[in-house]
Amino acid sequence: MAEKITPRSQDFSQWYQDIVLQAKLADYSPVKGCMVIRPNGYSIWEAIQRDLDRRIKETGVRNAYFPLFIPESFLKKEAEHVEGFAPECAVVTHAGGKKLEEALVVRPTSETIINSMFAKWVQSYRDLPLLINQWANLVRWEMRTRLFLRTTEFLWQEGHTCHATPEEAEQETRLMLQVYKDFSEEVLAMPVIAGLKTDSEKFAGALRTYCIEAMMQDKKALQAGTSHNLASNFAKAFDTKFLDSDGKQKLVHQTSWGVSTRLIGGMIMTHSDDKGLVLPPRLASTHVAIVPIMAKAETKAQVLEAADKLAAAIREKGAVSGLPYTVSVSVDKDETKQPGWKFFEYEMLGIPVRIEVGPRDLEKGQVVMTRRDIGTKEFVPLADAPARVCAMLSSMQKDLLEKARAHRNANTFRVENYEEFKEKIEGGGFFIAPFCPDKEVEAKVKEETKATVRCLPLGDDFLPIPESGPCMVTGRKGNNVRAIFARSY
Repeated sequence: MAEKITPRSQDFSQWYQDIVLQAKLADYSPVKGCMVIRPNGYSIWEAIQRDLDRRIKETGVRNAYFPLFIPESFLKKEAEHVEGFAPECAVVTHAGGKKLEEALVVRPTSETIINSMFAKWVQSYRDLPLLINQWANLVRWEMRTRLFLRTTEFLWQEGHTCHATPEEAEQETRLMLQVYKDFSEEVLAMPVIAGLKTDSEKFAGALRTYCIEAMMQDKKALQAGTSHNLASNFAKAFDTKFLDSDGKQKLVHQTSWGVSTRLIGGMIMTHSDDKGLVLPPRLASTHVAIVPIMAKAETKAQVLEAADKLAAAIREKGAVSGLPYTVSVSVDKDETKQPGWKFFEYEMLGIPVRIEVGPRDLEKGQVVMTRRDIGTKEFVPLADAPARVCAMLSSMQKDLLEKARAHRNANTFRVENYEEFKEKIEGGGFFIAPFCPDKEVEAKVKEETKATVRCLPLGDDFLPIPESGPCMVTGRKGNNVRAIFARSY
């Protein structure tokens, strides 16, 4: 099966498509621009949902659900919002055999319809903060699509909150940004830089937008999540007010934040190789595949019995190992496929650990283990195998993150001037430099180099670069900021 994958060095884009299709993660839909998420891919999304949903709820947020259809007039209430989303909207004008009195927009995001409800639900300061999340699908009419990364319909979660003060709204925005950063690094093993978007790149209708940015193996950036401080912009549009403790009517201050199935695409491009999918153990539905070697009929029963006992021992050890998931083990008893075919299949699917056990191994009291990301075989005593599996899974999760972080750091550069940047951007990577936050200057950089300001990084992150200095593009001095430039997905 490995021969079906285009090498990364030959065509990274085609390699990515091959991984998605051959690992049976998704397929193309009859509807142009849409995708069918297959069970292998959906199990990854379920793992993302479970872990992230827990983290979101730990901050006090509760889940709800809002309609897919939004009255067109709602989007028009917030000027920046309608201008930002109008080109991507799908609009329903007829239903039930007749023309609708008001057209309905198929949900591109839910700020407007959720605000229409918040305006009803929020009356007093006692109703605040109001913290809501929903897991849903969206439709944004994209011109150029790519499975998981950018599709016309996709799955996501979107949080929406109301607060009494601007300080509380900003605190919530930054809190959820940190939740996303921790989740990305701890579960996806995908290191990210948290930062502020420029005004040119912020969410339509927001006061400010924060994001997490990851570097893929081809050195392009991927925006992996966003958190928006909406201030009172939508509250003004929908008259979402509350009676404060001082007896005055005030507008609420709001946030919205979300991540989507794009995370699956980012995970693939961060870790996978030319053999197929490499899956961080915390996202795997099957952690260990045991392949019994049953060439001889007289030893078949003995080998199968040993494989079943080993599977049970691994599950038992996993339950007390401290791993943050239940270790799932599969024993492949399919006799219609050769062991070699199975090995290629499990490499393609990204199963974290593969174990071979045959009659000769049993004679020696050992099994053969292979960790998916490293690919080297280990001969492990049978009695030690359960503990070794758990150690492998733990190490693999950590090592994937460190490898990706090392790749990012090695391909992040400081540049002093625009000519140097234009030369080096052709090799890919993140470029960090002082910048004057000016929309015209950003547009110039994008037009001339196809690179954008990915974010203005928060804190020190991994490169302590001075905040000020002459702007990389214009040479201007003054109130410049530290910016990360890159080409992106």
